[in-house]
Formats: sequence, structure tokens, C-alpha cells
Amino acid sequence: MLKHKEQRIGILVDVANVYHSAKNLYGKKASFNEILKEAVADRKLIRATAYAIRTENNEEAPFIEALEQQGFEVKLKDLQIFAGGSKKGDWDVGITIDALKLANKLDVIVIVSGDGDYLPLVSYLQNNKGCLVEIMAFKKTCSSKLIEEADDFTDLSAEKRFLINDNYSKNKKKYKQKKN
Repeated sequence: MLKHKEQRIGILVDVANVYHSAKNLYGKKASFNEILKEAVADRKLIRATAYAIRTENNEEAPFIEALEQQGFEVKLKDLQIFAGGSKKGDWDVGITIDALKLANKLDVIVIVSGDGDYLPLVSYLQNNKGCLVEIMAFKKTCSSKLIEEADDFTDLSAEKRFLINDNYSKNKKKYKQKKN
């Protein structure tokens, strides 16, 4: 796909999807800064929004601050905890609504998620709003139909720069072991 400097783009990041894919596939964290740079690709960035979940003890606060410093507007939603103890936190509807609101102001919408639930959104943006839709995700956890439907796909597994070592968790474990 041709990317040119005059394209107005919006980037919508499903933080939980990307975070858990990186952690489960590689035991690492995603480099949201590198993802943002790759998505922009010298085009006119209109909006970059990261959609995250607020945990019970607010342990994500430093991460949220880092996202904001990298240039993301961060939208937070509380983690839902159900009677049986199951937990849920997703932004599918929120991301969809924001994409629809932004579509008239953009040439390209970049969805950073591999969730197949975005298929109807991708199709609608392409066919009814005239937007190009790019998907960025880890291929192993991305819907194959989403990859097919997208105007462009970036496999976050393809380059090491999209992953960073999870030194905080490793150091936290070492600290706990020393303490005991």
C-alpha cells in the first residue's frame, strides 16, 4: 500500500490485546513507542489513542503516564469483576465508536489489535467512509480474516523493535526472592 506524507491518520490501540499477545507469545512487553512510529510512517498524525483498563489497585499508572509521554491520548475503563470472580475489560465498542466519529477527518485509520470483532468496522470504514484501514498486530494472535480485509497489515512479530524485555517483572521477582 502506498503511504504518503499528505495522508491524515488516526491510530487506535487496543492496549490489552497488544499487551497480552506480546506477553503470552514472547514473555515480553510491546514497545508502544515503536508501534506509534511505524504506524505514523511520516504521515500527518491527527489522533493517537490508547484504550486501556484500570485495575483495582491502579498498578498501571506508570504505564499510562509513559503512553501519554509518547504522544497517546489514553482512555481508561474500569475492570469489570463479575460475581463468579471472572474479569473482563475490553474496548471493542469504544474503539468502534471513536473510529466512526473520526472517519470523516481521516484518510487512514490504523487499528492496533488482532481482534476479529473489528471485521465489520474495517469493512464499513472502507466501503462507506472511504478510509484506508491498516491493522497492526502479532500475526499468531490476529484474525486471518482481519488481515485479509485490511488495506495493509504490519506483523508486530516481524521485527524485534516492537518488543521490549519485561525487566520490571524480572527485577520484581528477584527482589522478592532476595527479600525472603
